[in-house]
Amino acid sequence: MIITDTHTHLYSEAFEQDQKAMMQRALDTGVKRFFIPAIDSSYTQAMLDLESNYPENVFLMMGLHPTHVKENYKEELSLVEEWLSKRKFYAVGEIGVDLYWDRTFLKQQQEAFVYQIRLAKKYQLPIVIHCRDAFDEIFAVLEQEKGEDLFGIFHCFTGTLEQAHKALSYNMKLGIGGVVTFKNGKIDQFLDQIDLKHIVLETDSPYLAPTPYRGKRNESAYISNVLKKLSSIYNVFEEEIAAVTTENSKEVFGI
Repeated sequence: MIITDTHTHLYSEAFEQDQKAMMQRALDTGVKRFFIPAIDSSYTQAMLDLESNYPENVFLMMGLHPTHVKENYKEELSLVEEWLSKRKFYAVGEIGVDLYWDRTFLKQQQEAFVYQIRLAKKYQLPIVIHCRDAFDEIFAVLEQEKGEDLFGIFHCFTGTLEQAHKALSYNMKLGIGGVVTFKNGKIDQFLDQIDLKHIVLETDSPYLAPTPYRGKRNESAYISNVLKKLSSIYNVFEEEIAAVTTENSKEVFGI
């Protein structure tokens, strides 16, 4: 059984002390493909080091995370573009709008989101969307940029059934992770109304650990708990969930 974690920050400082052991636990669980979202340029070297250590398993994205859109965002976007021009990445991400913490840089976040979508189109890459308290703002941009060349993953989807269908209408898969195991997560109540062909698995490690690890550091091995929950929701074997979601990830990332 091959499991794909489509969104995991394995280069995070949270894994400094035990990254090798953490990676081995994930590999032993059956996670063979790890897609690694970017945050900003301060993490680029750590991402490259991770890829160098696990060249058969680790696939990097490039982008500027919305919570890291600050006064120097244009400089950061230039670095994103420079990296995309000189080597292979598998997506532009994670990008989007985050209004949970602060609305100060909303205009700049929206500008950075559009700019990076257009970079993804230029390089024929998928986008990986970060959306927190910002569905309306995200959908407004997607409506503006929609087309055959716009596709990707709506990472950590936590919206309603209506919002799920809207996301799908823009050629997005839904990234499902630990939230689906939460008692108050809500998406488990309607997810069986979304065809499995639209779903990919993720952990967002070290964040959003699934039950029974909620509140603790997340890691890619815990994707097995997400797999188990989806098996229950869709009433199919875990092996089928793993196989279908891995195929879906291949459709998005091209590998």
